[in-house]
Amino acid sequence: MVTVKEVTSKRELKQFVDFPNKLYGDNPHFVPPLLSDDLSDWDKNDNPAFSYCDAKCWLAYRDGKIVGRIGAILSRKANEKWNTSRMRFTQVDFIDDEEVSRALFATVEEYARACGCTQVHGPLGFTDMDREGLLVEGFDRLNMHITYYNAPYYQEHLARLGYVKDVDWIEYLIPIPEEDDPAIQRIRKVAKYVTRNGKYRVVQPKSRKEYGPYIQKVFDLANEAYAHLYGTVEFSPEQIKRYAEKFIPIIHPDFICFVEDDQGEMVAFGVSAPSLAKAFKKCKGRLFPFGWIGVLRALHKNDLADLFLIAVRPELQGKGINAVILSHVYDRYRKNGIRYMETGPQLESNTKILNQWGDLEKEQHKRRRCYIKDLQPAAESAESVPQTAE
Repeated sequence: MVTVKEVTSKRELKQFVDFPNKLYGDNPHFVPPLLSDDLSDWDKNDNPAFSYCDAKCWLAYRDGKIVGRIGAILSRKANEKWNTSRMRFTQVDFIDDEEVSRALFATVEEYARACGCTQVHGPLGFTDMDREGLLVEGFDRLNMHITYYNAPYYQEHLARLGYVKDVDWIEYLIPIPEEDDPAIQRIRKVAKYVTRNGKYRVVQPKSRKEYGPYIQKVFDLANEAYAHLYGTVEFSPEQIKRYAEKFIPIIHPDFICFVEDDQGEMVAFGVSAPSLAKAFKKCKGRLFPFGWIGVLRALHKNDLADLFLIAVRPELQGKGINAVILSHVYDRYRKNGIRYMETGPQLESNTKILNQWGDLEKEQHKRRRCYIKDLQPAAESAESVPQTAE
């Protein structure tokens, strides 16, 4: 019999965030997140999203052994913005056993009904900066440290439980083109045209100490450019501070690009970093006692870059500003020995972002999916409610 128990202690929370390591420890394509970040996400004192979110997480047990996990997030801010009544499921993992998956999702659905929700969707995080989307293509590829990895059988379980596709994100692996590549020549030409009269210019901080004046500008633009994207909510000042502290240590000036207009207003940015996937895999998501050594090595010697964020002011999208970013980062990538760039998840419906890659050589190598389910009244679903330990 499967028992589902709410996580209520620090020990249980550590088991919750570490469960994927136990489940996928021998899988060559699994990369764990930074476990301290996952612990912080569930700490109401550390995560500002709890000012507008309620959240719980659970572990599933059989014969005293952990066999699955799942979290649930009620984002009041997202529901208000999108005029929905949805519960998010998050950080879900389970062995290939339908009794386990059914018990986990029944627990989230029961919690959702108790909160007055009519739908459950996910996997999603507290914000759009968190991991999102169930992997449905690309199981034989090393995942990024900012994305989920899961086995193919998850799709079958969700389908049997009544979950269907809501949206997909896709990811590209892009070789850094040589200078004589026609595609990069076209990008150079567009970038030169856009910056020809001095109205737009690249701003390049020389060190992390110079990031300060740009942090607020980056997130203000992100709030504006991402406002229409699936499930997004505006970042608060407290969240901006938190994400800045999280990402600044791994973002070298060579891997960012800020574009400003002649009034000093930021109109576009691109943020990337050397891939930390192999380093995180080796240290199992733990920086201490020695994991930080591999992370430092990866930051200084790497041939793969992860593209985290790219944004252009909405009224300037499609006007060539993105070419300024691409032209700049390609130069920096070559300088640092980067041979490939991997994009983060991009909504398949976000054609403006997808079209920016133009006719560059690229491989769409991964796909992620957000699932959704309409909830039945409690009486109709009572038979699926699992055994729950208090």
